[in-house]
Amino acid sequence: MTIARPLHGEPDATPSPAQGAGLPTAAELLPQIKAAIAARQFDRAVGLLRSGIDPTLDITAALALHRHLQRLRGEVPAAKVIKLALVSSFTATQLKPLVELFLFAGGVHADIYLPDYGLMRQEVLDPDSQLFAQKPATVILATSWRDLVHRPSPSQKRDATDRMVTAEVSHWSAMWETIHGRLGCQVIQNNFDAPPWRALDNLETRDPAGLGYFVARVNIALQEVAPPFVTIHDLDHLAAAHGRWIWNDEHYFHLAKIPCAPECQVDYAHSLASLILAQEGLSKKCLVLDLDNTLWGGVIGDDGVAGIRLGQGDAEGEAFLAFQRYAKALRARGVVLAVCSKNEHAIAKEAFDKHPEMVLTYDDISCFVANWSDKATNLREIARRLNIGLNSLVLVDDNPAERLLVRQMAPEVAVPEMTTDPAEYIRCLDRHRYFQTVSISDEDYQRAEYYRANAAREAAQEAAGGLEDFLRSLNMVVRVAPIGSMSLERSTQLINKSNQFNLTTRRYTSGEILAITADPAWITLTVSLADRFGDNGLISVLMVRLDGDAMDIDTWVMSCRVLKRRVENMLLDELCDLATQRGLRMIRGTYIPTTKNSLVADHYPGLGFAPACMTGTPAPDGRTLWELTLSGRTPLPTFIEVRRNG
Repeated sequence: MTIARPLHGEPDATPSPAQGAGLPTAAELLPQIKAAIAARQFDRAVGLLRSGIDPTLDITAALALHRHLQRLRGEVPAAKVIKLALVSSFTATQLKPLVELFLFAGGVHADIYLPDYGLMRQEVLDPDSQLFAQKPATVILATSWRDLVHRPSPSQKRDATDRMVTAEVSHWSAMWETIHGRLGCQVIQNNFDAPPWRALDNLETRDPAGLGYFVARVNIALQEVAPPFVTIHDLDHLAAAHGRWIWNDEHYFHLAKIPCAPECQVDYAHSLASLILAQEGLSKKCLVLDLDNTLWGGVIGDDGVAGIRLGQGDAEGEAFLAFQRYAKALRARGVVLAVCSKNEHAIAKEAFDKHPEMVLTYDDISCFVANWSDKATNLREIARRLNIGLNSLVLVDDNPAERLLVRQMAPEVAVPEMTTDPAEYIRCLDRHRYFQTVSISDEDYQRAEYYRANAAREAAQEAAGGLEDFLRSLNMVVRVAPIGSMSLERSTQLINKSNQFNLTTRRYTSGEILAITADPAWITLTVSLADRFGDNGLISVLMVRLDGDAMDIDTWVMSCRVLKRRVENMLLDELCDLATQRGLRMIRGTYIPTTKNSLVADHYPGLGFAPACMTGTPAPDGRTLWELTLSGRTPLPTFIEVRRNG
């Protein structure tokens, strides 16, 4: 808990618990959504609908919310539309709307093709099937253990099982290659959920004749051989988390051929949707933590460092330690940590400096804000300092009144409902899958270091005499190379997560990018930047398509943490050199405005491009076209040493 102290002379804006601080239930929201739709208050209806979508919903409530979503289709423009195919051998008529619901909550309108029951292999193997006619960007192979082609027999020996595992994995690999070869799309496939019964009892996962042993071996092998355009969805973990007998309800399978118990389908759909959102670059980036009664028990301003409850030998103190370890593990894989606390900064920092059992250190926190301002204001300041959107933040706060305040004043921020028991904190956060990922790159492991080095750069810039002196002092070195196997995952992440420095906001899966790199009509470039403060990693991706005597810039993205370093000048010079080597006459670029990329509205004119001749009516999306003639062009000034690879 935190002490809610108002600023001097200002009223306390924190709502009291009596006003109601918990998330509204679906039963409370449904009549409000219905009334808003009837009154044609569609934006309000969308807001209410999104506020009620949660992975802990029961299936009846979730499907009721989806019916309202159907009523809103066509009334509210979709920010992003993606085409999917959900291909399975079981009945997926309930799973499909649930996936649509959770994608809608994440800001995506899903157009999902669902083949008829039981036609998974026929759809994939028939080149004239509707699957390929629909041209989805992602194909979901919703498999279960019943789809295994091979099964071990009693008394089977290990070498026979080894051959069977290889054959099983080859079967699914061939399916992936067929789909990708015809569509160039991403594939998401479930691994196999082990059935709950164990014919070999305790030896089920040890004996080569055990089905559990075979399933475990196949699941590991699938992960190991999956190419970049395939994501393995961990269905086996879902089954284990829910309880295998609960998940694998034979009654419902025999009655309706549904893949799992009805109440498990909501979480199943949420898990699939979280992977698709991660693939689209829509996962959260930053975990913002309250302090008192969130990272430790008690109020440090009242109890002092010695009085807070944290550490071994005390059940509550150990629960807070466990939550800190979880947060530190998230940081280690690339989630940025921040602190937002109503507190005196020096007092709040004291626990990090002096408590011997703190797991999180002050250096683990990329942005530390402790004052008496309201948390919505402070969250905006954290987003500003980190140069990310409010919708990239997740706030964990034990105080229900603070959670309500942020939901009302900063609705873009994700605020999970927390229990009063710190032993449940990890589950309360983890079940939302806010930080879902389909890949982890070297840059992810270094992300916290990047943000800390940026703080040092800002200090150096303030001390420098001017911008040119500052840029010269950085000793910047870039490595320029095409997208390759080692940079594919990071390039895909950057393309799908960049919103501000993104000229067209086109998104590509790793499978689509892989196809582009193999096409001689395309040129790809990546830029990795280092300076005297450290390595920034891969910070920019550019993809251009050759068209006659011109280059068309299809995608140009750059990490906002390296803005105003003249990297764009250097990259344009590289592009011009490549175009000149090919005897081309010009480079063309397109700017498509969005609500988030106004930062680059003047990007092309600032680099010397001129407006292209346009005829007819302006484009409905507001796009503008730009041209740069190569003849007589003068290189742009930079203070960057360029090293080329590939």
